Amino acid sequence: MMKLVPFLLTAAVFAAGLSAAELPAAASGARHFANCTQMHTVYIGGVARPGATDKRRHGGHAKYAPKVSAALYNANSGSDRDHDGIACEQ
Repeated sequence: MMKLVPFLLTAAVFAAGLSAAELPAAASGARHFANCTQMHTVYIGGVARPGATDKRRHGGHAKYAPKVSAALYNANSGSDRDHDGIACEQ
């Protein structure tokens, strides 16, 4: 019994540390995608920050509407090549 108590305490501290480390990512709810292909499997039209407008060189419109979410856009803003506030639009 005496050998079991330190083991359980260590396991509890370790488990609490893992859940505390994952808390900020889970709390924000924003998922980071490595590239646009991965993003399109979940958000086919990409993600946009609120109030963003599409900049197209030759007019026209996007094929799919993006998911509007500031948190998602901030997590994936590196995929916004034309800096119009919409990441991975298509």
